[in-house]
Amino acid sequence: MCAAFPDFRLGKVLATSFTGTLSERHGDAVERIPTPRRLVDWLTVSGLAVDSCTAAQLALARELRESIHAAATAAALRETLPPTAVHVINDRSIQGRAAAILTSQGQRRWQLSSTSRVEDALSVIAADAIDILAGERDGKLALCASPSCRAAFFDTSQSRTRKWCDMNTCGNRQKKARFNAAQRTDA
Repeated sequence: MCAAFPDFRLGKVLATSFTGTLSERHGDAVERIPTPRRLVDWLTVSGLAVDSCTAAQLALARELRESIHAAATAAALRETLPPTAVHVINDRSIQGRAAAILTSQGQRRWQLSSTSRVEDALSVIAADAIDILAGERDGKLALCASPSCRAAFFDTSQSRTRKWCDMNTCGNRQKKARFNAAQRTDA
């Protein structure tokens, strides 16, 4: 992967990890898939390898990403899901060809055909989003407490009270800011 691009922030949940390819949405936004090649890289590290991507396919991916983010944000806030976002997620879900495969460790893995296209990988991401939004997994959608981030994430902690999309980035930044503020107050 090219060092000129920001690192991927990979999570355990495919759909919300995909929405994380645009971070700091309410600050200085960081686009982690600025080029078609970078989307191919993200899909590869996410287990959905494809050979190539066009600018039009990158646009489809970004539209799906933003639709998942909008729907996940609405779900986290217990609001009605935006109809346009639901339409895009459903449309991407039915557009691809992928099969669920059971690994010898008893886990599900997605397998794309040898002639897979970006649309096939996007259908897997959309299906994952549908599972989460429909409440078919144990956990809850939440929004990062960082005011500049507000990323949607899937909280599978035992208490379901996680505050940060990623403790190593947003959580650490907030803790550091609180520590520095306390140090200034004490001085």
